[in-house]
Amino acid sequence: MTTDKPIIGITTGDINGIGPELIIKTFSDNRLAEICTPVIFASTKLLNFYKKSVPDHPFNFTATKDLKNLNPKQINVFNCWEEEVPVQPGVLTEIGGKYAVRSLMVAAQCLKDGELDAIVTAPIHKSNTQLSDFPYTGHTPFFKDKFGAKDVLMLLYSEDLRVGLVTEHVPVSKLATLITKEAILSKFGILRETLIRDFGIDKPRIAVLGLNPHAGDGGQIGNEEQTIIRPLIEQLQQQGHVVHGPYGADAFFARHQYQHFDAVLAMYHDQGLIPFKSPAKGEGVNYTAGLPVIRTSPDHGTAFDIAGKNIADPAS
Repeated sequence: MTTDKPIIGITTGDINGIGPELIIKTFSDNRLAEICTPVIFASTKLLNFYKKSVPDHPFNFTATKDLKNLNPKQINVFNCWEEEVPVQPGVLTEIGGKYAVRSLMVAAQCLKDGELDAIVTAPIHKSNTQLSDFPYTGHTPFFKDKFGAKDVLMLLYSEDLRVGLVTEHVPVSKLATLITKEAILSKFGILRETLIRDFGIDKPRIAVLGLNPHAGDGGQIGNEEQTIIRPLIEQLQQQGHVVHGPYGADAFFARHQYQHFDAVLAMYHDQGLIPFKSPAKGEGVNYTAGLPVIRTSPDHGTAFDIAGKNIADPAS
């Protein structure tokens, strides 16, 4: 390491999405270089292309091929490729996925080698990354495999709310088979540990949502709450954990009951993310809990509809 400041790697995401634009806008604020040493894993040609579309955000950087010789006072760009690459803002292409994966692979290896202190990943698109020999539904399972974690947790957090997911990017038709005692117990354990270790909460209060509407309504709308979720909550309570539920998601969020808890454990993706993103107003962060390293990302996607138009908000 070349500095006492943390060295933070940033991947480019899909080169046709809003990732490059957000990176340029974010790091046009030179104050960030005072608190960390940023390393963007992309290519100088790609960033110079996008600089032209955001002329109101002056962006200067130093190109490097050696993380042992970083400029701690500048934005560093680690060239992951030298060749000319066609950039088509707003267009889903196979090339966009190929170079998103290359940026991710190089940055993740540098993180694993101890050359980075943490990593921030810009958005990728599942349909074109999987064309590039990337057999993952997203960043989270990739990092789980890359770092040999037994299990990980997709955790969304903002100033007011933290939401962990038992399942992530899976079809709704498969949910009932994936909601098991073992799965919930594993995710609960990761959530509790990260609240203690990473957020400094000594005795975290955790709410658990049900799987079915109205948390099954006493077994009238599904029985997963009666046979799996509630018995597990009671078991955890007997062990001394502060955990309550299962709650029906609609009433729980509508009544702002989450304000009484340090985190919420949701059963599936949309159950947790829809109510999370509404109050977060674009300021949410996705954190992969359970890894031996720090990995975060914004809580949005590639946003092809606004890519290259100089309207993406770096606050997101």
